[in-house]
Amino acid sequence: MDALEILTDLDNVFPYFQPIFSADEHRVIGYEVFGRYQGENGVVSLGPFFLDEGIPEEYRLEVDHVVLKKALEKFISISSEEDVLLFVNKDADLLMYDNAESFLSLILEYQEKGITLDRIVLESTERAYKGNMEHLDHLMNYLRTYGIKIAIDNMGNERSHLDRIGQLAPNIIKVDLNELRSTASAHVLHDILYTLSLMARKIGATLLFKNIEMDYQLQFAWRNGGRYYQGYYLHNPGEEFVDRDIMKEKLRGKCQQYITYEKKKLEALHEVSEKFNEKLTQFLQLKNRKLLEYEELIKVLSQYLNDVSFRLYICDENGFQKSANIFKKDNNWIVQKQYLHKNWSWRPYFLENIMKMRNDKKGILSDLYSDIETGETIRTFSYPLQSSDYLFVDLSYEFLYEREGLL
Repeated sequence: MDALEILTDLDNVFPYFQPIFSADEHRVIGYEVFGRYQGENGVVSLGPFFLDEGIPEEYRLEVDHVVLKKALEKFISISSEEDVLLFVNKDADLLMYDNAESFLSLILEYQEKGITLDRIVLESTERAYKGNMEHLDHLMNYLRTYGIKIAIDNMGNERSHLDRIGQLAPNIIKVDLNELRSTASAHVLHDILYTLSLMARKIGATLLFKNIEMDYQLQFAWRNGGRYYQGYYLHNPGEEFVDRDIMKEKLRGKCQQYITYEKKKLEALHEVSEKFNEKLTQFLQLKNRKLLEYEELIKVLSQYLNDVSFRLYICDENGFQKSANIFKKDNNWIVQKQYLHKNWSWRPYFLENIMKMRNDKKGILSDLYSDIETGETIRTFSYPLQSSDYLFVDLSYEFLYEREGLL
């Protein structure tokens, strides 16, 4: 891309707008601004121009502001729709070049023309930013005092932003779904999203999933707490704003499909949980007559549950193991005495689940998680025994895989 050609032909620099849709109304809630240039070979993206560090910042900033000014000029046309947002993607280096003075003066100019600043969402893009992150965050917080909303971008492929999210407390967290194309990275992304969703809930932030290009990515975004969606699967960027209800029927239909699927999955989980409760209750009623010691009990249970489990153990209500582990290795059960008296109360939801079992007088099935010892994706069925002790049955991946809705 010839930088000089662009700088001397700013009339042919203009914005494209990609609609962003909401999960609650299935409507357009905003548009992200992208820079475009009409060259001899057609319309091209200005992304490479803005990312080219060989071009001086002042030149990139000039072109960036041409795009933004034209975007704001067009945004005035829908100023009456007060709930529509304009997402402005600013490179961190360009934002810090003049401490955002030119950016702020420009949007303040358009505030006087009817665009309230709480409709502006500033995205900080920090792909190659080498400056002081604390200074950048101070600047973002300063801009927020004007009512501007803050979004943190690229959370799908950056692993070091969790501290920043807590410090900056953005209004919107953008998650890149490009990584979901590979099965290996999908599992990692799911783990990151779990942490992100908890943090977003605590700080009152909204999750926006971008680069949605296929149906399964949209379903993934919906299932993982995404309120806003963006990507070619929904709508391409274009010069004009679209009818806000352009995807309403399609999104409603997709949402209904996802709801139906999740309800079936929950029903399957409930059915498995009920069957385990019934199976263990019947077994223990028979065996309790013999008053088995716990180590003998888990040995007998391991044979009874040989096709579904790979590990069993018993804990008291405070998380201390009252039995050893019995663990299946190479299709043989071995007793691991080193686990006796270990405490597991530090595990997430452990005490919460104990209280639930104690009150409901029945066992419960855990969510999916990665087993520390084997690395496999598993679930655990927990079951209340006599007095204040509890049986834990780790279900094998093979068992989960063979049953629809358990993975």
